[in-house]
Amino acid sequence: MSHKISVIGTGYVGIVSGTTFAAQGNTVYCVDIDIEKIEKLKKGISPIFEPGLDWLLKKNYEENRLIFTTDISEAVRNTQVIFLCLPTPPNEDGSADLQHVLNVSEQIAKIIKDQNLPKDKIIVDKSTVPVGTGEKVKAIFDNILGKNDIEVVSNPEFLREGFAIEDALKPERVVVGTNSDRVKEIMKDIYEPFLRSGNPLIFMDVKSAELTKYAANAFLATKISFMNDLARYCETIGADIELVRLGIGSDSRIGKRFIFPGVGYGGSCFPKDVKALIHSSNEVGIHLEIVNATERVNASQIEFYFSKILKRFQNLSNLKFAVWGLSFKPNTDDIRESPSFKIIDKLLANGAKVQAYDPEAIENTKKIYGDKISYYNDLYKVLDGVDALLLITEWSVFRRPDFGLIKNTLKNPIIFDGRNQYDPIEMKNLGFEYYPIGRP
Repeated sequence: MSHKISVIGTGYVGIVSGTTFAAQGNTVYCVDIDIEKIEKLKKGISPIFEPGLDWLLKKNYEENRLIFTTDISEAVRNTQVIFLCLPTPPNEDGSADLQHVLNVSEQIAKIIKDQNLPKDKIIVDKSTVPVGTGEKVKAIFDNILGKNDIEVVSNPEFLREGFAIEDALKPERVVVGTNSDRVKEIMKDIYEPFLRSGNPLIFMDVKSAELTKYAANAFLATKISFMNDLARYCETIGADIELVRLGIGSDSRIGKRFIFPGVGYGGSCFPKDVKALIHSSNEVGIHLEIVNATERVNASQIEFYFSKILKRFQNLSNLKFAVWGLSFKPNTDDIRESPSFKIIDKLLANGAKVQAYDPEAIENTKKIYGDKISYYNDLYKVLDGVDALLLITEWSVFRRPDFGLIKNTLKNPIIFDGRNQYDPIEMKNLGFEYYPIGRP
């Protein structure tokens, strides 16, 4: 059966979740306080770049399954299941900022009380939140409503930016934290269309579901940091990290994914979730050695990459560098915690000039840097007169470029490859100075 669903927050998780819920025949109210964003959504304009999202959003809006509104009261009044897809950015101490989740929960509770609505709504926390958040949200409803049948559920998302529509429509697993049989039946019915290939719907308690999201991201981040740590050792002894990667990746217990060395992880999830897990564990007196090491290695990987540039040029003052890639990963315009920005900051601090190209993230980057750097819409024109090319985000357009044109356009035929996109022997034969990660 179809359901009436609210999605509070139209950020990355909210807009993808709302759109894919609607695509399965549900009526979905997508709520946001940003009036300009809501008006764009009503015109079928997505607030983010994500392959496949624009078409799906426009189709379901035109067929009246998606309703975009700034009126949270309208959404709460007309729906039974309310998904919280709100930001939980890191505080200065690394803890997750829960103000949006808690404030919206209080707002929903007051709407239910003031409008005398049924006290049996299902509040589904899809935001990434620390263990114990579900209890805090339930306490808000209990304090405002008194005796009630409100259920607070944890339903963490596992979307990969760049593949989010695919992941949402065909999830490898769906995790639901609840002890309520009523909620289990409703959540099972909502997710049944997404799981027809047999992938599991896993029920557990709320705290375990909250921790599952952090555990998944911390483990994947650990794989990346492990390879980056090993890459430094490879450079020292003259081994090739790419051959090591092939050797261990064929082991099914390890797998081929998340073992690519580079300049470190970024984005909206790994950095803040690793920090939040460290903070939460420290609060209860547990020091997570491996997770702490993961964060340290990731932070130092930027220094490792930048040291190659400093060692080659000594003084960067008045030198000009081209940066290929501004988003934190390919196939997204998301620039949050992008390694590119950390490199650009260091270049500018050392007196260098920066020319940048990215297929999707230039407009978002302008909001950060303004006229401090130069922007180009062509991956070759950005190389004009620069002292070296820095490849930082592995967009597919960078994989097989015109090396002859690159060499003739650069002032110096020097490439610092932060993603090991090219073969060192081929680059040497082509006449480039080539600096990869963890390769001789």
